[in-house]
Amino acid sequence: MQTLLVTGGAGFIGTNFVRYWRERHTDDRIIVLDALTYAGVAANVSGLDRVKLVEGDIRDTDLVAQLLHDNDIRTLIHFAAESHVDRSISGPDAFVSTNIIGTHSLLKAARSVWLDQRPGDHRFHHVSTDEVYGSLEPDDPAFSETTAYAPNSPYSASKAASDHLVRAYHHTYGLNVTTSNCSNNYGPYQFPEKLIPLFLINCLHGKPLPIYGDGMNVRDWLHVEDHCRGIEKVLRVGEPGETYNIGGGEEVPNLVIIDRICAAVDQAFAADPSLATRFPDAPAARGEASASLKVFVEDRAGHDRRYAIDERKARECLGYQPDRDFAQGLGQTLQWYLDNEAWWLPLLKAR
Repeated sequence: MQTLLVTGGAGFIGTNFVRYWRERHTDDRIIVLDALTYAGVAANVSGLDRVKLVEGDIRDTDLVAQLLHDNDIRTLIHFAAESHVDRSISGPDAFVSTNIIGTHSLLKAARSVWLDQRPGDHRFHHVSTDEVYGSLEPDDPAFSETTAYAPNSPYSASKAASDHLVRAYHHTYGLNVTTSNCSNNYGPYQFPEKLIPLFLINCLHGKPLPIYGDGMNVRDWLHVEDHCRGIEKVLRVGEPGETYNIGGGEEVPNLVIIDRICAAVDQAFAADPSLATRFPDAPAARGEASASLKVFVEDRAGHDRRYAIDERKARECLGYQPDRDFAQGLGQTLQWYLDNEAWWLPLLKAR
């Protein structure tokens, strides 16, 4: 039995991790530290057995140190971050503050408790992104753990800086850290400004599907539960000071993803006529193709062309591999959003 501190545990990936861990480690306690900004939803973790939500800021070093000390926490999993690239382009200050200063605040708290006050076994796991590696050309090899960093957006630059701080606290102070760099996540509880939930919901409401540029930007897609399993393996057998790339093995252009979303929505309406009553504005409610909503718009500034993950290290050292292919994961994700309109509809109204 142990107590974990999960930062950003009321957000998308953090929520899924908390729920994943609770199902598999029923004796453990989890303290979720979340500022409950626009993407943090308290109800995501409220009512879960042996889970306590603390509303607070990761930049509050004293608060984090107190939580670590008072609860004898020896494992911290750091998800909390500003993560939407478009938001980072229009307002980079928040990304610098949360992702860089916030991560440094956590590291300072962990060092003060785990190294100065209560030395012993501990683990600080930092969740990062493949975007720190920059953009690939079509024939370039996939990102590995030794790929040079070349971030192209304020978001990825802030995550790259946080990665370097985590590494420095291991090599300078001896803090036991691990880092995982993941590919594009999708699945339940994802805030509806990200591509897959946004386009699913727009299909349901008959709203345009805005496609940046030519739509051929390529991403590797990772179901969030596979990501959680990867993090669990890092915590169990990952070596302190090491970085592990966690991918989904699904390298697909955005335009193909969007076409698959449209087809999945159309199939769902054909199989369940009641959806036409619930979502009368959807083209599929009239027997029309959801793909009719597609519209091409000006490309995003600094839009990376391709991401791809080389996950051989995670496979060989951790025994990690994704359980789902994209077709299976997308079908499950669509069904979750159809079944949980009460979760995402208030978030849309609050935007």
